[in-house]
Amino acid sequence: MELMKESIEAIIDNIHQAEEYLVAEDIDEFLDIIVSANNVFVTGAGRSGLAAKAFAMRLMHLGLSAYVVGETISPAIYEGDCILAISGSGETNTITSAAKISKNRGAKVLALTSFPESTLGKLADALVIVKGRTKVEADDENYLKRQIKGNYTSLTPLGTAFELTSLVFLDGMVSELMEKMGQTEKDLKSRHAVLE
Repeated sequence: MELMKESIEAIIDNIHQAEEYLVAEDIDEFLDIIVSANNVFVTGAGRSGLAAKAFAMRLMHLGLSAYVVGETISPAIYEGDCILAISGSGETNTITSAAKISKNRGAKVLALTSFPESTLGKLADALVIVKGRTKVEADDENYLKRQIKGNYTSLTPLGTAFELTSLVFLDGMVSELMEKMGQTEKDLKSRHAVLE
């Protein structure tokens, strides 16, 4: 139980630390692109993909046209659309490939990553840095040294800190979108699934 509590604290600490990297102008640019897009596509691999899907659901609740890349009902992406690509490393092949295709078709690329100089970061029209320990960092040579010194980053294994921080960030962005679009919780609820 003690490890679980320490893990929760480590995750919460990461979320608080990630706030330092948020830049108001970057958030505004994200919001403007999302609101003005004909369609918003979201993509992420693994648990980052789950965070992307959760955000797509909220976009739908806001009345925006949102699609998850790879789902059978996702249409082609065109100019006037945007894609939100989530990758801690910014180097996940499937994610960078989707971003490149989108860019080549004239769509805007939004990126959530820990590494702005990554392939994804360089492709982005708008980028928000979400700091969190990624799988790449879990493989670095100093990992064992940190463990011996008592810095138990394994309390947030692989990309946990990045993924959860991304989820919290995107949920926070929903509040900004609600205000920008003049939407209330009642408006969102009216679009909530009823076939459950």
